[in-house]
Amino acid sequence: MSAGKSNIVLIGMPASGKSTLGVQLAKWLSMGFIDTDLLLQARAGESMQAFQSRHGMEAFQALECDTVKALACEHCVIATGGSAVYCDGAMRHLRSMARIAFLDVPLPEIRQRIGDLSGRGVVIRPGMTLDDLHAERRPLYLKYADVVVDCAGKSQDAVLAVLRTTA
Repeated sequence: MSAGKSNIVLIGMPASGKSTLGVQLAKWLSMGFIDTDLLLQARAGESMQAFQSRHGMEAFQALECDTVKALACEHCVIATGGSAVYCDGAMRHLRSMARIAFLDVPLPEIRQRIGDLSGRGVVIRPGMTLDDLHAERRPLYLKYADVVVDCAGKSQDAVLAVLRTTA
């Protein structure tokens, strides 16, 4: 890990395994773990889906951006919400304090894992499909990633092994 960057950030599509792998990676590397979705829910006082339904997608994105920009930690694995990449300021803040790893899971695997989008609090415009969302976000994940982890067909242990070598 480069000097001054004691954290690791995981980015990627919803259901790419950021939270699940993040907890395991943090244990493996004896680091703390932070899930920005949980921080966001605590700030909102309700689930991400409820907040988004009540206040709208733009308010949700503003709260997510502010939550990520306020993050201060050392020696932690940080799992972000899939839509954090829409906030350039948040991503610049994360890059200043961490190496960023993009969990690149192919769309068919995401589709299989994700199930019903409506209950997950996914930031998606009305009428947009999962395919559209993937096409819109993937270039942003690639833009901000220091490391791209090809997760196609790999087990959690295999992905963790790759993450450990890039930490």
